[in-house]
Amino acid sequence: MRVLDHPILGLIEEKKIIEITVDGRRIQAFEGEPIASALLANGIHVFRRTLKRKEPRGVFCAIGRCTDCVATVDGRPNVRTCITPAT
Repeated sequence: MRVLDHPILGLIEEKKIIEITVDGRRIQAFEGEPIASALLANGIHVFRRTLKRKEPRGVFCAIGRCTDCVATVDGRPNVRTCITPAT
């Protein structure tokens, strides 16, 4: 689910729809939106699991300061998906 009509920001302009691959699954994203936003809009809330306890992690701060949303993107590990645009 995406907020398309924000009570303060108003209507969100339409953007080009693209497809990205997540764990072998093709999902739709708006070009340029944060990868984390695309994942959440497609019902994906767990982005990774901790090494020691295998606890789920997803979006926490959403401003690129923590590492909860990191994922491997285009072969690069530890990419902060909350601030990396979908391409």
